[in-house]
Amino acid sequence: MTLPDERGAKVRFPPPLVFLGAILLGVIVQRMVVPLSLSFAPGLRVAAGVLVLACGVSLVVSARILFKRTGQNPIPWKTTPELILQGPYRFTRNPMYLGVTLFMIGLGLTVNNIWISLFAAPALLIVHFIAVLPEERYLAGKFGESYRNFLGRVRRYV
Repeated sequence: MTLPDERGAKVRFPPPLVFLGAILLGVIVQRMVVPLSLSFAPGLRVAAGVLVLACGVSLVVSARILFKRTGQNPIPWKTTPELILQGPYRFTRNPMYLGVTLFMIGLGLTVNNIWISLFAAPALLIVHFIAVLPEERYLAGKFGESYRNFLGRVRRYV
């Protein structure tokens, strides 16, 4: 018999696939439905896009490094042996999801496909319901007061 704390959060669909689907949807809509791009200051648009994209990648990479250092698996349905309270987790409870959202926004700006940027928010909203909320319930049940203290100190996204 498996004890409840030996399983991770009840996440049934891989969150990265939601973001990937949103990117692909942005490409399809751009090419087959209605192109949406910015026609002013291409250098500024690309620079801003690369900056936002790089911020997103750095959030994801730094969170992944912390997972590896603590011997944890970032897959949400795997068990979480301990809370990570350092690095980007000092200012966001979901640095990987926030990072991929920023990556999408930056990618859309960089390649001048604004659909990709616009679909970042709905993708995060979907991930919020299919992953973030179940993860929060799991962590609250497993870590109790220490997780509730973390909730009081650190915002969910920004």
